[in-house]
Amino acid sequence: MTLIRQQPWQFEKIQTKHTDKSNRKVDHFKLLNNAKSQIGLVITRYGRRLLVESKSGNLYLCTSRRNIGPSVTGDRIIFQATNHDTGVIVALFERTNQLSQAYKLIATNINQLWLIVAIEPRYQFELIDRYLVIAENWGLPIGIVINKIELARDRSKVKADFSRYESAGYSVQYLSVKTRLNIEQLKTKLNTKTQLFLGQSGVGKSSLINTLIPQLNLRVNAISNKTKLGKHTTTNTALYHVPSGGNLIDSPGVAQFQLDTLTNAQIVRGFREFKPFAGQCRFRNCVHIKEPDCGIKTAVKSGEIHPQRYQNYLALIQ
Repeated sequence: MTLIRQQPWQFEKIQTKHTDKSNRKVDHFKLLNNAKSQIGLVITRYGRRLLVESKSGNLYLCTSRRNIGPSVTGDRIIFQATNHDTGVIVALFERTNQLSQAYKLIATNINQLWLIVAIEPRYQFELIDRYLVIAENWGLPIGIVINKIELARDRSKVKADFSRYESAGYSVQYLSVKTRLNIEQLKTKLNTKTQLFLGQSGVGKSSLINTLIPQLNLRVNAISNKTKLGKHTTTNTALYHVPSGGNLIDSPGVAQFQLDTLTNAQIVRGFREFKPFAGQCRFRNCVHIKEPDCGIKTAVKSGEIHPQRYQNYLALIQ
């Protein structure tokens, strides 16, 4: 499964049309001040059914009117309750952003991405850079969490490895779920925001989520009982509230990234420390490989750009 930056233009055109209609419907319902209409948050989706949380914290199993387009985890919507625990979504608020995978919407309205890597299995810089390039092109803030730091034989070496990202302006957190090292520090960064955790299998993402949300199993069971999803609950994208503050969207199927849909210019844009030097090239269409008087290559030689980051850039565009 792969992640892409955006849908094809046909899909975007359809979504824009749906969003325009939805915004008009939102205004319509505000004007009516209909007592039966409520603002809600989509917690998870399975097929045509959506679990919606009202402002009071009650859960409703909803369907959606076809003319407003699909709703997914993270969407803010207006719904009408049909009885004490079911309802119909009648309007969709405008999204600040959206995450898509293989032309399928996964989640929306995300404030922060966190890439979870680990000492074991050993972190891979080219893979990390793939995640960062995608995030930069989405326009989403992304930070890096290094888990299982207790397994590092030389922590100073690990910090030296990730200094290239800190120098580029990325937040890097070193923690251990096993020993609870720096867990409280991470919690403060999650407060008041909606986060989405990314990471390969084996890095401890699920253990970290369970540590941040001790009552997670109870919440999962509540969702399962309400939606009748059973075992599918743990494989569906779902939003959970972190007790210390903020929301966490867990999307178990989101793991791999391909950059096939990105142009060379977009890949360059994905390396944020390249930006100050990209305008210093002799040629406007410079791809920073063999061209003379290249600002980025000059910055690599002077140490202003880490040479491994540049090598990873070359691997991604070739």
